[in-house]
Amino acid sequence: MSLLKILLWGIVIYYIYKFLFGVVVPVGKAAGEMKSKINEIKKEQEEFIKQQQQQQQQTQATQNNNSNNQGEYIEFEEIKDKHQ
Repeated sequence: MSLLKILLWGIVIYYIYKFLFGVVVPVGKAAGEMKSKINEIKKEQEEFIKQQQQQQQQTQATQNNNSNNQGEYIEFEEIKDKHQ
C-alpha cells in the first residue's frame, strides 16, 4: 500500500511540476518581457516629445527673431504732383 501511495504522490508531483514550468513560468517571463517593452516604448515617447518641444521652441525663437528684424511698419500715402 505504501508503494502505491509513493507512486501516486510521485505522479501528482510530476504533473504539478509540469504545470508550473509549462504554464506559470512562461507566463511570468512573458509578463516581464511585456513590462520591459512598455518601459522602452515610454522612454521613446518621452524622447520624441522632448524633441518636438525643442523644435517648437527653436521655431518660435526663429519667428521672434525674424519679426524683430523686420522693423516697424510705417504706413505712408503717396503724394501726387499737382502739376499733372
